[in-house]
Amino acid sequence: MCYQLPSLIMEGTAIVISPLIALMKNQVDVVNGISEDEGVAHYLNSSLNKAAIQQVIDDVRSGKTKLLYVAPESLNKDENVAFLKEVKISFYAIDEAHCISEWGHDFRPEYRNIRPTINKIGAAPVIALTATATDKVRSDIKKSLGILDAVEFKSSFNRPNLYYEVRPKTKDIDKQIIKFIKQNAGKSGIVYCLSRKKVEELAAVLQANDIKAAAYHAGLDSATRSQTQDEFLMENIDIIVATIAFGMGIDKPDVRFVIHYDIPKSLEGYYQETGRAGRDGGEGICLAFYAYKDLQKLEKFMEGKPVAEQDIGRQLLQETAAYAESSVCRRKMLLHYFGEEYKEPNCHNCDNCLHPKEKHEATNLLLIVLQAILAIKENFRQDYVVDFIKGVSTEDIVSHKHDTLEEFGSGEDENPKLWNPVIRQALIAGYIKKDVENYGLLKVTAAGKRYIKSPKSFMIVEDAEFKEEGDDESGEAVGAALDPTLYAMLKDLRKQMARKLEVPPYVIFQDVSLEQMATMYPINLQELQNIQGVGAGKAKRYGKEFCELIEKHCKENGIERPEELRVRTVAKKSMLKVKIIQNIDRQVALDDIALAQGLEFEELLDEVEAIVYSGTKLNIDYFLEEVMDDDHVDDIYDYFRESETDDLEVAMKELGGEYDENEIRLVRIKFFSEMAN
Repeated sequence: MCYQLPSLIMEGTAIVISPLIALMKNQVDVVNGISEDEGVAHYLNSSLNKAAIQQVIDDVRSGKTKLLYVAPESLNKDENVAFLKEVKISFYAIDEAHCISEWGHDFRPEYRNIRPTINKIGAAPVIALTATATDKVRSDIKKSLGILDAVEFKSSFNRPNLYYEVRPKTKDIDKQIIKFIKQNAGKSGIVYCLSRKKVEELAAVLQANDIKAAAYHAGLDSATRSQTQDEFLMENIDIIVATIAFGMGIDKPDVRFVIHYDIPKSLEGYYQETGRAGRDGGEGICLAFYAYKDLQKLEKFMEGKPVAEQDIGRQLLQETAAYAESSVCRRKMLLHYFGEEYKEPNCHNCDNCLHPKEKHEATNLLLIVLQAILAIKENFRQDYVVDFIKGVSTEDIVSHKHDTLEEFGSGEDENPKLWNPVIRQALIAGYIKKDVENYGLLKVTAAGKRYIKSPKSFMIVEDAEFKEEGDDESGEAVGAALDPTLYAMLKDLRKQMARKLEVPPYVIFQDVSLEQMATMYPINLQELQNIQGVGAGKAKRYGKEFCELIEKHCKENGIERPEELRVRTVAKKSMLKVKIIQNIDRQVALDDIALAQGLEFEELLDEVEAIVYSGTKLNIDYFLEEVMDDDHVDDIYDYFRESETDDLEVAMKELGGEYDENEIRLVRIKFFSEMAN
């Protein structure tokens, strides 16, 4: 509206420079939809064919078009510059203007060429617009566009209806997200991931768990992206899993939650992406998952970039880490970052305010920090100041001879975890400031100097601790207790079915599967497939009677089933399994498959066993014919046909040590695949 209304009133055509085709299309459709005349708004970009481009040019020349949206790349083309020189331009509007600044969350070098191109086309008033810009970014925008004396209009960054929460990112993140979405069933939401691969994996996991979700990223073709966007707007899809390519210009007011699977690269990015929730003033939940190792990965991605760009990137990441780790009101932290003071002691709408931590007196700690910053001439960054206070003789500190200063190590007897929260909270309180223009050096403000002369109470809250977890993605431990009565009933049913089908009981379901059934109480075939060792085939073949028995047991005994079952996974973590299945189908020798996949032969057998136990049929006869005598195969096969158990140790004992472990395992795989699947 800031530029749409003026463009309709003023003489000539307004040029709106916008970064995304989706954004232009959305806004052009809105303007043309409410206009009586055709062609009032147009866009000029790479998605148009020659005839469409000519139509745009004709409408602009005729004076019909009041708003012309162009991408910065299109604006810079010689033919477009030549065409626009002939046109009466009312003004230039630069949308998403934060793209001009390297300090912005979505820096685009082509935005730097806008001013030179404007100079070629012809002078006219310039307006720059963005929803997210710190003081530094606003300064960059004005400088780059040559509008240093421009008047700034800044509204509050506060979105009172948004709820902010940061959770530790653990190995059960998928489960947490699925649970959250199911608790908010039918609501529209966006889940942001940093990589395209993770977007596709997570979208597949959500779909496997009966959530209407779709993936969206710049690597998909434009037709797929447009269709996904339309499906989301029409509410045929509830959840979009996306990279930051999604969201700019999406006019959907009722997005009820935004989840960050990965912590964003900057607070500007976080603010813009969370800002897509609750635009109608209604509910807007902003949930982010944080692990310090994600920041380390992002730092690693910066390697090889120009040093200045790396430095800016690291500073932005440090601000993100400070926000995630702090126990201070999230709203206060965010608004302070954008240069706005939030005076309320409690916002009542973030995790830190709803679950406040105990405050500690930190007057002496603040004095130590302020005196340390002054002692090193206000010329160093936060990490350096913290090392100096703790008395850590880093190479940098020694080279500056700061280890000889009286203040060096003045805080070495204090809890080392307190220094970052003291500095962060002193920044918010206005005792310290960061010189963003100069690598984020810490400076003591006039208020800080007054504080040294006349100290008063300074209360702080400690940062939240985010414990690192291993990358183990193995199955989840079952938290609920096993129902022994149901377990015995399931074993009886399995025995009856085995007798009827003339197969050993374990062929139908293994003990571990029965144990989980007696813990999680699945009552339909879909839920049954969440149980370890139960694939779609097994569920369909044997599952009906087991589900009926479980449901009857629950009703008769008034058992309240767990709210959720194990999260269904997809082949993602199982590209290895897919490759193994494909190679076995092509009759590649198992030892060659192991070699190609970098596995020991025994590790390959583990994977193959997991595949057949979950219900997939594999034919390894071609390999057995090569490596084993037919009589040996028959002997072991007959043993498993008669045995009550598939336990390997029992088999080796019963078979009298005639066969080695791998031979028994190979035949067990053949037996299981043929009899159970």
